[in-house]
Amino acid sequence: MSGTNAKFNIFPTRMALTTMKNRYKGAVTGHSLLKRKSEALTRRFRDIVSKIDQAKRKMGKILQIASFSYAEVKYSTGDIGFQIRESAKLAQLKVKARQENVSGVMLPAFDMIVDGQNAFELTGLGRGGQQIQKCKDTYQKAIQVLIELASLQTAFVILDEVIKVTNRRVNAIEHVIMPKIDNTIKFITSELDEGDREEFFRLKKVQGKKKERIAVEEQKRLALGVPVAATGDATAGNNLFAEFEQDPDVMF
Repeated sequence: MSGTNAKFNIFPTRMALTTMKNRYKGAVTGHSLLKRKSEALTRRFRDIVSKIDQAKRKMGKILQIASFSYAEVKYSTGDIGFQIRESAKLAQLKVKARQENVSGVMLPAFDMIVDGQNAFELTGLGRGGQQIQKCKDTYQKAIQVLIELASLQTAFVILDEVIKVTNRRVNAIEHVIMPKIDNTIKFITSELDEGDREEFFRLKKVQGKKKERIAVEEQKRLALGVPVAATGDATAGNNLFAEFEQDPDVMF
C-alpha cells in the first residue's frame, strides 16, 4: 500500500528508463536471495527450537538423577563439600567456543573439553567411593547438556533477531521498493510515449503546412499562365520538401 502511487523524482529519458529497469532487475534478484535466506534461517530456527525442547527435558531428568546421586553421597560419606573445594586447583572441564556459518549468519557454538587429570581420585577412598564417582559422572553429563543448551539458546536469540531483520527487508523490497521502481518505469514510459506522439503530430503539422504552401504556389503559377514542369510535378509528388529545402522550420 505504501508504494501505490510513489515514484522516484527523475527526469524521463531513455537512459533513466534503462537505469530503472536495471534497478528493478536487481531488486527482483535481491528479493529472491533474501527470501531464500529467510526460509533457510527459519528452517534452522525450527530445528533449534525442537532441540532446545529436547535438551530442557533431558536437563530436567539429569539434574533429578544428579540430586539423588548427591543425596546418596551425603548419606554414605557425609558432607564432602569442604574437601572438594580444598582439592580443586585447576578446572578439569573447560568450554571451547567456535562459530558456525548458517546462510551468512555466524552462530556461536560451545563444546565441552576434558582437560587435566582427576583431582579427586582419593576422595571417598575410605567409604562411598562408588557413589562419589557416580555422582561425578552424572554432574559431568549435566554440565555437557547445560553447555549444549547454552549454545542452542544463544543461536536461538541471534537467529530470531536476524530473521526479523531479513523479513523486514524482504517486505520492504516487495511492498515499497519494487512498486516504486515499477511506478517510475511506467511514468517514464508514459512520458516518452507522449513525447513521441507530440513529435509525430508536429511533423504531420509541418508536412501539412508545406503541402498547403506548395498548393498555393501552384495556383499562383497557373493563374499567371506559367506551366508546371512534369519533372517538377514528379519531384513534388515524390518529395514534398525538395523545393523548400532551404526554408526555415515552422515553430509552434
